[in-house]
Amino acid sequence: MSFGDTFKALSDPVRRDILTLLSRGGKMSAGEIGSHFEMTGATISYHLSRLKKAGLVLESKYKNYIYYEINTSIFEEVMLWLAQLKGDIPDEKEGR
Repeated sequence: MSFGDTFKALSDPVRRDILTLLSRGGKMSAGEIGSHFEMTGATISYHLSRLKKAGLVLESKYKNYIYYEINTSIFEEVMLWLAQLKGDIPDEKEGR
């Protein structure tokens, strides 16, 4: 995971909406996610692949379905970095 991939994935409003949906609904299949949007399955698949590449979602397979869920550890890393940037938490590299 790189912050560049993470922020690029987060820059798209559809992907942010998908993450919000997953945060409220837990694990969901691509079809379940797609039912909340007026776009093709291919477009939903593209957005999910970008989120997966950025490490923001995890996928698991069960029978014939792939389920997606939020990868909270990535959000924790981003929040930690933002807290360090803000000065709330000392940066371990600088010993502050």
